[in-house]
Amino acid sequence: MNDALVCWKCGTAWPGDGRFARLEACRRCGAELHVCVMCGRYEPHTAERCREERAEPPRDKTQANFCDYFVARSGAYAGEPPANTGARAALDALFGTGTAPAQAADDEARSALDALFKKDR
Repeated sequence: MNDALVCWKCGTAWPGDGRFARLEACRRCGAELHVCVMCGRYEPHTAERCREERAEPPRDKTQANFCDYFVARSGAYAGEPPANTGARAALDALFGTGTAPAQAADDEARSALDALFKKDR
């Protein structure tokens, strides 16, 4: 595992030693770095999302904060979320894919209206 620090938002390597000023920002994307999601005590599966019981967690975990317990962690960048292709495939199977079925239904409806009002195309 690579222990290099990277930006939590874009994955750009951080040249520093893990000490961030309160408003330190990524040189590439501008994301603030002294944030909960970049901290080694960040735990997304707990109520306050922080393992430090004495900390007073801020509401927004992606905004710079004044937490004295902040410890920069490697591996904060999770990458792009994977596409949910399974759900998309299930929806396509249920409702049809692409625009062809919708277009065919539109053409059929238009033909029925034209026939009703005896309009030639």
